[in-house]
Amino acid sequence: MIRSVTLPVIDGLAVFEFGLLSEVFGLDRSVYSDVPAFDFRVCGIEAGRPVSTEVGAQVIPAHGLEAMEHADVIAVPAARVRPADEYPAELLDALRRAADRGAILLSACSGAFVLGAAGLLDGRPCTTHWRYAEELQRRYPSARIDPDVLFVDDGDLITSAGTAAGIDASLHLVRRELGSAIANVIARNMVVPPQRDGGQRQYIERPVPQVSSDALSDVLAHMDDNLADAHSVASLAQRAHMSSRTFARRFVAETGVTPMQWLAAQRVLQARLALETTDASIEEIAASCGFGSATLFRHHFTREVGIAPTAYRRSYACDVAESDARPIDASSGHALLTT
Repeated sequence: MIRSVTLPVIDGLAVFEFGLLSEVFGLDRSVYSDVPAFDFRVCGIEAGRPVSTEVGAQVIPAHGLEAMEHADVIAVPAARVRPADEYPAELLDALRRAADRGAILLSACSGAFVLGAAGLLDGRPCTTHWRYAEELQRRYPSARIDPDVLFVDDGDLITSAGTAAGIDASLHLVRRELGSAIANVIARNMVVPPQRDGGQRQYIERPVPQVSSDALSDVLAHMDDNLADAHSVASLAQRAHMSSRTFARRFVAETGVTPMQWLAAQRVLQARLALETTDASIEEIAASCGFGSATLFRHHFTREVGIAPTAYRRSYACDVAESDARPIDASSGHALLTT
């Protein structure tokens, strides 16, 4: 259960990645929804010392690095890439201590270089912005870097690719720890897709991007709105006004998966929410989500999520309003942005 999130900032801070992490974890949405607030703190090498950004503004952290000592999640935003020995030694030591005690480390974009400088990527699967992937691999040859994914979840280490991929990784972490219902509320308020990953596995191999083709976009919307219906490549191709062969090839080129793989993933996503928020039986959920039988549902769900539907329900079925979380410290949890 995530209750506290600390975000360390250093000079050369990337404002977008700082903002997205603050947006997901730093806003108290409990005033208008059942989403629990996080104890969110922005920290720097020294409390109150301004940190420069790439856009000529300054961020003034309310806390020093001691705020990292007990946080459940340390979220590291992007910052100007520099030689490893130029990252603040105090921050690297604090990150190592956080890793040793089992905190979850989350990086956005070039934040992976901070983790690498702390020696926390050695032997681990990870990613970063594709522009930086070769340099990250050169610096940390034992790290298993994949430049082609939105993010990599390796349990207590989650690394994301550039810019908006940090949103996907952050929402994935919320979903993994607190369930789809809470992640979906945050996503709706941010006006972003609630999920752009391949399921709740440690390693996210096939993210589903937004498509550029209007015809495919219409087909995806139709499939998503009618998950319980039977679909075939031929019927979907007809809707897109393409031959089956052309449609299948274009679909894979745009999304990275086949039409049936995409459909199965969306059905599983809907089933996850049903398992969390309803008392419907496995058979009822299988039917409402478009699986032909409970057996087929269990097969797809277990392959996509990594655990069986009944085990997932035991872990995540709860009243969101009853989630236990410490309230945000409004007077000291947020950073002050000045120009």
